[in-house]
Amino acid sequence: MANFLWRRLLWAIPTLIVVSFISFIIIQLPPGDYVTAYAAELRNSGEYITAAQEDAIRTQLGLNDPILVQYVRWIGNIVLHGDFGQSFHWNAPVSDLIWNRLALTLLLSSLSLIFTWIIAIPIGVYSAQRQYSLLDYVFTVFGFLGKGIPDFLLALILMWVGFAWLNIDVGGLISPRFEGAPLSLAKIGNILEHVWIPIVVLATGGAAGLIRVMRANMLDELGKPYVETAYAQGLSERQVVWGYPVRVALNPFISTVGWALPALFSGDVITAVVLNLPTTGPLMLQALKMQDMYLAGAFILILSVFTVIGTLLSDILLAWSDPRIRYA
Repeated sequence: MANFLWRRLLWAIPTLIVVSFISFIIIQLPPGDYVTAYAAELRNSGEYITAAQEDAIRTQLGLNDPILVQYVRWIGNIVLHGDFGQSFHWNAPVSDLIWNRLALTLLLSSLSLIFTWIIAIPIGVYSAQRQYSLLDYVFTVFGFLGKGIPDFLLALILMWVGFAWLNIDVGGLISPRFEGAPLSLAKIGNILEHVWIPIVVLATGGAAGLIRVMRANMLDELGKPYVETAYAQGLSERQVVWGYPVRVALNPFISTVGWALPALFSGDVITAVVLNLPTTGPLMLQALKMQDMYLAGAFILILSVFTVIGTLLSDILLAWSDPRIRYA
């Protein structure tokens, strides 16, 4: 295991360098650049700048330099100084823009992931144990509906339910009257009134899919000889099911850490836009639309780091949870 970890850590460095370089190039592949998008935004608002002014802005921002020079300058500042650069569109440090939204993003994503696992694992186990029962059919229908209904549509439905039936404010995570107010019980209660919608939306789709995965894996394991041997030794159904096949059936859940970790950082972009959530997702979308390359590049680089770390963690957890998995 130690050799495996060292190899993975050594490979992670060139992997991140290649991913960051390719991402930096891809961001600049669309026609034009930030100045082009900025000029178009000004024209939409009735203002205009000349071609000479556009070229002067490009020179000031260093956009006329070769792509390789821009990349080396950007990645060098990150590695040597921890400086992700300045956002062109918001005219603010990239790190400040990201960290201001990161805490809320991690909170929502973590809660939704926890609820997803709490819902999916017990239901998947029960459906496998009681195959073709009434509740198994109910959970199957829930799984199909959960995977079939887009998250943004479910968000709109829950917003309508909250506004029309529950008489609460919808959209955002806090009512306007509490913005800027000091933390209090009333403010916490107001946040809880808003936070349930994004958590339900984010957890529903994930839980619906994982229920089907858990059920299928459990059905494969319950018919194997080691389960029959455990029953023959006099163990109860609870001890057999949760002590043996569930551990093996959880492998797909553990393997999803590789993509769940970066998802905690980015959140669900479309859902966040529909619900007007101040998370990192809408910020990343706006950065890509405006070709704000330092901000967009920072997002992609951080997501790449989280993906590499998440994949490594999932491999370690798989080896720890399943004795059959070993690394040379």
